[in-house]
Amino acid sequence: MMKLHVAPPSPRAFKVLAIARHLGLEFELCPVDLVNGEQMRPEFTRLNPNQKMPVLEDDGFVLWESNAIAQYLAAKKPEGGLLPTDPRSRADVTRWQFWDSAHWDPACATLVFERLVKKLFGRGDADPAQVEKGEGEVRRFGGVLNAWLSGRRFLCGDRLSVADFSVGAWLNYADRAAYPIEELREVRRWYAGLVELPAWRESIVVPPG
Repeated sequence: MMKLHVAPPSPRAFKVLAIARHLGLEFELCPVDLVNGEQMRPEFTRLNPNQKMPVLEDDGFVLWESNAIAQYLAAKKPEGGLLPTDPRSRADVTRWQFWDSAHWDPACATLVFERLVKKLFGRGDADPAQVEKGEGEVRRFGGVLNAWLSGRRFLCGDRLSVADFSVGAWLNYADRAAYPIEELREVRRWYAGLVELPAWRESIVVPPG
């Protein structure tokens, strides 16, 4: 059976869990204890030399990077419709997943780390300079996302795709990490629709603190 090595509260883990559940794929959930450094152990490092999760194992095939895993899961069940087959539509989905990795993920992760993760791991108070940087980037790239979503039900038109899971995952922490997105009405509308997905609700795990 396919294995997903994840720390479920993480947005990067969330996206692959939610996609797998949405598609009805069978998998074994293998929790990775980040608090106690399980990702640094030799057995995990053999799976991912970057010592990060998520990691997928499927019949001897090992894959890391959450957005690559997202595409792999979608390709296992093409009838689910999460990964288009025509070149332009597929490139559009991939474009937004690259955008997530390059821009949205680092912006949101800065605020999540400073305002939530530091407290959870006992790493001191938030760094005001980093918070300011994170807020600026969330405003900048959130504005790009907000403008794009105007008139669109989903990120890539009228059909749900892996891009929605990839980009939307970080919004699970929008309130707890105080993202400055109050005025981004299109983003909030779109996210409210994603939260209605049963697999989305099932996959949300809120850490303590």
